Amino acid sequence: MSALKFKLTIAFDGTAYQGWQSQRSGLGVQDQVEAALARLFASAPRVQGSSRTDAGVHAFGMVAHFEVPRTEFRMPARHLALALNACLPEDIRVRSAVRAPASFHARFDATSKQYRYHVWNDAVMNPLSRTQAWHVPRALDLETMRQAAAYFVGRHDFRSFTANRGGVLEDAVRTLTRCEIRRTGPRVTFFLEGEGFLYKMCRGIVGTLVQIGYGKFSPEEVKAMLAKLDRRVAGMNAPAHGLILWKVFYEPRP
Repeated sequence: MSALKFKLTIAFDGTAYQGWQSQRSGLGVQDQVEAALARLFASAPRVQGSSRTDAGVHAFGMVAHFEVPRTEFRMPARHLALALNACLPEDIRVRSAVRAPASFHARFDATSKQYRYHVWNDAVMNPLSRTQAWHVPRALDLETMRQAAAYFVGRHDFRSFTANRGGVLEDAVRTLTRCEIRRTGPRVTFFLEGEGFLYKMCRGIVGTLVQIGYGKFSPEEVKAMLAKLDRRVAGMNAPAHGLILWKVFYEPRP
């Protein structure tokens, strides 16, 4: 039986969920998307996401794919996102749903990903951003932080900036193509872009940069942290709720 493949671009507020990945508790975002698909299609399609996210982390550009038997798909393709959103909770939305080639794979075809991390750097937290930004009340030296951020760009073993999930981490080498910091009023945004990321790697980098910003470490210490391959020598993990999977990149198809 022939099948149709669709590419979904999904945004979600991760506050109520245990990450993207399906959970026994049913509190993975993937579980909610699959439940919506099961209401629309008798075959109850499974979805494959481009990335895992930690509990509490958000997404604006998570990509996923699924297949459905051609005989079950009885709506115009342009109506799929609307139909899914009608079945999803309000904190998850399918931003787009388009036909994809049979060979497309949301995870294995991804060439790079961009994460953004928001910090609210002011004595008083903005209550409208409390679930989307980390409140850092202390003054930050952005110039020093930007000097430190430059050391993360390139191909490195990021073992000092990942959390241990148990067992031996065999390959911790990743290439970071962008580590940029911008400030707009009290909002400080970190842009992290690369081919792939280790478990809690973004949060380890941001937490370390913030601690550099208030003088706990010097920018040059980042080089030593990377070289020692030991999580204990680097800075803290930033909280999950400031992190957003912003975009997943793919090679343009001819």
